Amino acid sequence: MQQNLKVAVVCASNQNRSMEAHDALLKLGFDTYSYGTGSAVKLPGQTVDRPVTYKFGTPYKTMYDELKETDVDTYTQNGVLAMLERNSRVKLAPERFQDTKNVQWDLIVTFEDRVYENVVDELIMRSSKGLIQSICVVNIPTKDNREDAVVGALLCENLCLELEETPKKEDWIRVIQEFEKTHSLPILHTFY
Repeated sequence: MQQNLKVAVVCASNQNRSMEAHDALLKLGFDTYSYGTGSAVKLPGQTVDRPVTYKFGTPYKTMYDELKETDVDTYTQNGVLAMLERNSRVKLAPERFQDTKNVQWDLIVTFEDRVYENVVDELIMRSSKGLIQSICVVNIPTKDNREDAVVGALLCENLCLELEETPKKEDWIRVIQEFEKTHSLPILHTFY
């Protein structure tokens, strides 16, 4: 079923939380985009204190091939190879939110406060230049691990479905507040 809501989902590296939600929303027929806000893409490395870093725009398949060749056991065990495989089925490469041009969304969902603040800062800059119109930004706090990413994606799906059923954006605040109360979540939200 095709949905009319145009949604962006955003996390730090456009790898785990945003891509889990991107995949889920695409399956529901939403016009979905995903991004990261960090300066680079970071993945768990062979040790906790040494993440693997890539530039935004590096294809997921390239990351997969390199990490598989480097240490297939570690990257299979920690789930990174499975995540990259899923990501490459959804889109070519991670994209940085701040580098997007000429895209208008109805809703932007972030998954941590820091990312929410980065998105809001970018939208403030764009609105001062007249580059955006009527965007709702919502943060669904989600820890950056596989299990919580699945839960965050499910919450994102449910919120998107509820907002899709609410055609007037001025009524979205009420829907978001009810959603926050129902799920006992501290949900940051704002409109631009």
